[in-house]
Amino acid sequence: MGTYYLKSTLILVIISLFKSSIGQNNQYKVGVGISDVTGPASDVNMMGYANPVQVTGGIHLRLFSRAFIFCQDKCNVFVSVDLGMCSQLVNDQVFKKLIEEGLGQYNVSNTVISGTHTHSGPGGYHQYLLFTLTSLGNVDANTNILVDGIVESIKNAHNKLDFGTLMMNEGELLNSNINRSPAAYLNNSEEERNKYAYDVDKEMFLMKVIGQNNSDIGSINWFAVHPVSMNSSNRLISGDNKGYAAYLMEKQFNVDALPGKGEFVAAFSSSNLGDVSPNINGSFCIDTGEKCDLVTSTCNGKVQMCKGAGPTKNMFENTEIIGRRQYNKAMELYDAANMSISGPVDFIHQYVDMSNYIVPLENNVTVKTCKPAMGYSFIAGTTDGPGVLSFKQGDTEGSVFWNLVRNAIKEPSAEEVACHAPKPILLPTGEMSQPWKWQPTIVDVQLLRIGQLVIAAVPGEFSTMAGRRLREAIKQTLVENGMSDDSKVVIAGLSNTYSDYIVTYEEYQVQRYEGASTIYGPHTLSAYIHKFKQLAAKIALGTSEGEEVGTAPVTTNYTGFLPDVRADLGDDYEKVVVQPDPKYRRGSIVQAVLACGNPRRSASEMRGKSYMYVEKKMVDGSYKEIYSDADWSTKFEWRRKEVSAVPPGSYGEATLSWSIPMDIELGTYRLKHLGYYRKIIGAMRQYEQETEDFEIVSENYKRS
Repeated sequence: MGTYYLKSTLILVIISLFKSSIGQNNQYKVGVGISDVTGPASDVNMMGYANPVQVTGGIHLRLFSRAFIFCQDKCNVFVSVDLGMCSQLVNDQVFKKLIEEGLGQYNVSNTVISGTHTHSGPGGYHQYLLFTLTSLGNVDANTNILVDGIVESIKNAHNKLDFGTLMMNEGELLNSNINRSPAAYLNNSEEERNKYAYDVDKEMFLMKVIGQNNSDIGSINWFAVHPVSMNSSNRLISGDNKGYAAYLMEKQFNVDALPGKGEFVAAFSSSNLGDVSPNINGSFCIDTGEKCDLVTSTCNGKVQMCKGAGPTKNMFENTEIIGRRQYNKAMELYDAANMSISGPVDFIHQYVDMSNYIVPLENNVTVKTCKPAMGYSFIAGTTDGPGVLSFKQGDTEGSVFWNLVRNAIKEPSAEEVACHAPKPILLPTGEMSQPWKWQPTIVDVQLLRIGQLVIAAVPGEFSTMAGRRLREAIKQTLVENGMSDDSKVVIAGLSNTYSDYIVTYEEYQVQRYEGASTIYGPHTLSAYIHKFKQLAAKIALGTSEGEEVGTAPVTTNYTGFLPDVRADLGDDYEKVVVQPDPKYRRGSIVQAVLACGNPRRSASEMRGKSYMYVEKKMVDGSYKEIYSDADWSTKFEWRRKEVSAVPPGSYGEATLSWSIPMDIELGTYRLKHLGYYRKIIGAMRQYEQETEDFEIVSENYKRS
């Protein structure tokens, strides 16, 4: 018995020492997960450019939700999603579903859902009217896919929780972003601007996630650039430059796995990208080639003639170049990461009414925010996506004519006009509630702490200088309240809900697009800084437990008006209309045309699958799927070929394209298409089509 108790005591001591060493060795329990969130690939307006004619018509890159869980005594979750921005509606439904799935420990308090800000994903998932005008309200199919995919990514991360370590690194990435509103940036003081080498942030910050046995399991990086390399003429779903960068990094580690199916997860997250463009050649007049007007971004008085350009004239090449540069820098930082992340896991979250936030300034002076409103320059758009009509950026005067038009809808109160000055109000959205609320008044503010790293989740797009001021204020507060001077603060943009832009007080005076879209008035940034400093003090002191969370907004008053999908007509859903050529060389493009049911109908069924595959014929005669519609080298393009009134329905076709890689193995291949169709009467039916085989032959083969 004595030997037994001695052994038992020794085992307990060893366990205790092991647990102690976990903390001393900076180990966490970590889990990573990925899931498809690609919405309807046809007939749904894209979220980002607010272009009513830009509707989905296929897939170039699938969209994914990437989840990361970090635990010690507490857990927190960071989710990066390939979508324009998160919404309160999606957020609320995600947390309800997590409870249903038995994962209620991941909730609004400790979970950040951040959009990458791609402008090439389906819209219709917001509850506020202004963000759903072009999508004709809510599109349930897309909302449901986003919710299901985000929950699944968190669930996948939870199921992989195991001990791991975290490292961090940062470095400068050049030739990948520029400031698209330099006139506004220059209105910040020279003293402040002189603190920085550039008018945009060039730093990429990366967290490396290492699993058991020193295995590579994931990374997150934050870099400020708009994913608008794909312009407003694009109709193919795409994660844009950040989505492509993530695709490359995951492909690097997940050898032979199709996109979204591997173990390594790489998130390329948004930061303070409000005034930051990937069109690095600058903005030029498309008719003359001259530089656009600095303040108004016009050419001969028209914003439509001024557009951002570069690095090339081809949006697919631009996406590839800017994406690859982010990937290359991320790999460099990942391989060289040697600074350990250590310390507690913590979180703090509040709902804040930003429509009437009192901000104390120096000398006992107070200022306040305003009810939401959009300025004239909002309609002018940006050099990444110019607006319409006669509106232009930098408008601080407004127009008698457009004021009359506005007043017919809703005239802003005198209080609103004074509060937002010098912004001329075009849409007093905070005073408009029909048919339902136009913009949020209550927003999420949140901090996640992972050791000396603090993630500030912000509900909008901070400009470069606004983000710098917020980071500095949070960092100063953390250090003043006991955290080390090597603490790092990163901004996770477009998180949890969306409230447009946040610029500095000085930038607001210029009323460029970003200032006109700063919806709570000139003191918006001051309010955020004041609130985040309060949160930072609590998270540094470890006193966030039991924090008052505020009152959540109601997300039940919304609807959708997008017409239902017509029936699929025809009887040729097992037929290939145009077969590929019999032989191809590396570097050429394979194409086939096939009858195709409307993809909008089958969006939910096809989540996690693919509308097209490239298959290689193996030695035993079987076929292996080697590329899907989530790969860069493929394109799935859908079009409505013909519409019939009697019977009511339409005929659709899909073009499958594959750009053959230069390093592909010679041999026999084919394309495969999966889809669904539904006739006027009857249930939805799945179908599958394969093309005839074709050969990839040596480079010196020439077609006759």
